[in-house]
Amino acid sequence: MEATQNSKDVLQYIEVAEPSPQKSESKDAFAELERAIHAALETYSNVHRGNGHFSMATTHLFEQARKIILEYLGLNTDNHVVVFCSPRSAELLKAQIKPGSFQLLSSLDFGLSLGVRALVIRKNALPKRVPFHTGGGTARLMSKDWIVWAAAPDRFEAGTPAIINIIAFARALRTIQHSGKDSFRNTTAEKLTAAEIIYQDELDKFSGRELLEELRKTLVGRGVQVPTTKGIRPFINLDNSASTPTFTPVWNAFRQTLQQSEQVKKEVVQVVKSVCAKTLGAPLTDYEVIFTSNTTEAINLAAESLSRELDEATEPVVLGTLLEHSSNDLPWRMVPNTSIIRLSVDSEGFVDLNELKTLLTNYNKKNAYGKKRIKLVAISGASNVLGICNKLEEISRIVHHFGAQLLVDAAQLVAHQKIDMEGCGIDYLAFSAHKVYAPFGSGALVVRKGLLKFNPGELTQIQASGEENAAGIAALGKSLVLLQRIGMDLIHQEEQALTARALLGMAPIANLEIYGVKHPESPGFTRKLGVIVFALKNKMATQVGKELASWGGIGVRSGCHCAHITVKHILQVGPGLEKFQKLIVTLFPKLSLPGVVRVSLGIENTNEDVDTLLRILAEIAEKSQSASKQEAKQQMDDFVKAVAERVYS
Repeated sequence: MEATQNSKDVLQYIEVAEPSPQKSESKDAFAELERAIHAALETYSNVHRGNGHFSMATTHLFEQARKIILEYLGLNTDNHVVVFCSPRSAELLKAQIKPGSFQLLSSLDFGLSLGVRALVIRKNALPKRVPFHTGGGTARLMSKDWIVWAAAPDRFEAGTPAIINIIAFARALRTIQHSGKDSFRNTTAEKLTAAEIIYQDELDKFSGRELLEELRKTLVGRGVQVPTTKGIRPFINLDNSASTPTFTPVWNAFRQTLQQSEQVKKEVVQVVKSVCAKTLGAPLTDYEVIFTSNTTEAINLAAESLSRELDEATEPVVLGTLLEHSSNDLPWRMVPNTSIIRLSVDSEGFVDLNELKTLLTNYNKKNAYGKKRIKLVAISGASNVLGICNKLEEISRIVHHFGAQLLVDAAQLVAHQKIDMEGCGIDYLAFSAHKVYAPFGSGALVVRKGLLKFNPGELTQIQASGEENAAGIAALGKSLVLLQRIGMDLIHQEEQALTARALLGMAPIANLEIYGVKHPESPGFTRKLGVIVFALKNKMATQVGKELASWGGIGVRSGCHCAHITVKHILQVGPGLEKFQKLIVTLFPKLSLPGVVRVSLGIENTNEDVDTLLRILAEIAEKSQSASKQEAKQQMDDFVKAVAERVYS
């Protein structure tokens, strides 16, 4: 079969995926919307910085959603920019913009509780100040001491947006343009209870390994074929740290909840709070679950709360590490009159608990830094770059001994290992549903009661913002229930076996350097998730990522992974080069900087996926690409166009 194909030819390979469950032949609005969302899910991955077919397709769909919003309002991209927000973040951004210079579209306006706001702003009215929420893609480049902010709209979209919900909203607007604003206000969907949605599914007779094997068969997008320079191949997703795909039972929970009554949606939210509490070992008698749009919004809430803690006797300090994602670094820098310091890490990425004790002793016991006191230790449960897991129970014991509190960024942890907040003494924990096989725009801040410093009215607004996306919350709850039924110990065991297979296979590949834990025999391997970062000598990380996609149909991620400090640390980028990079990205914003390639495994991956990765990596290391870059680009463009045609036509 010829490698290069037009979009019509590629379309037939995308359509080998299973159709949406219970797909109706009727032309009603909800049936068509479900078809479009399912089509987007079949090729879903995170946006903007991925190298595989799925990330490119999802990025195109996401950016096309902005154009559809402008088209609906009769505006153009020359004078306006579309910023996607959660309900609360839309209000915060509106407060920074001159009245009359923006328009706001809400999914609620059309009977869809997707939790989506589209703020359409005149370009000359965009705020010039520091964004109100920071982290994720809001920064183009950062160091320990300075930040180069991204351009709009990325600057105002902290963390991963509700990508699928946004695509769904844009597709709904297409329907509304033809059928009217009330297209989604009437539904004949089957009435279900919250318990039925969250706890019942076609796989409820399975558990453990048997459930894992059966669940893999329901992967939405399983079997999708993609064009490569070596022919049509099944797509392999090795980008789970950025975003996870989803499974049919989770998708069903989302679509079923979307059409339920407001009362059922409220019940779903309460049921999922209980699911989160049980999964995370955070009893609702002592903790509260606040739903957000993602981890970044959750951590920004905690940072905003910290700014309300007025204590003239001390100056607050937040202690982080060199391993933090920007979403657990930038928000703390924005807290007024607060300092941030960072624990160092060893060659594998582990923090030194003795250094933690020393810092806390000097700041909180010996008062060696005047009025400065470490109020909060904000640390990743697992690094999104090196995949290592911190010893949370030991860290918590030390932190609380010196009167500080502990916040855990668990974005990379919840889907992979058991968490016990009460047992470990964790005060705050933040995570995202899109990294837990539920990519429908939800996340959560789980916090010990009494710690948040918001008044009752503010807290009500915060809760209402996250809970509007009841369908996304239902998907999160269903996914957590499935993971618990499989068993977190089994999941960790499976992923460790795949990680060991990958590390052993990558070790002999010429000119390939692995960072962090390099071998399964390392003492630190038991505390490592299925995340491997590496570089090939004489090849940019972005080039390796593109070749993995174009040669083997493999989706990975390359660059700095929103963890610039970490990546510069492992690549040993010194102060001089760091300043030069700052100058370069300021002058040439679209230029790619040195980074690393990241492979990240999930429960859908198999030995065959790892073996294909190893084979293609060896080929990339040994020889140059035989096909032209133009040919590979054309194949990708054709695939992306075909996906967009299925979703938006």
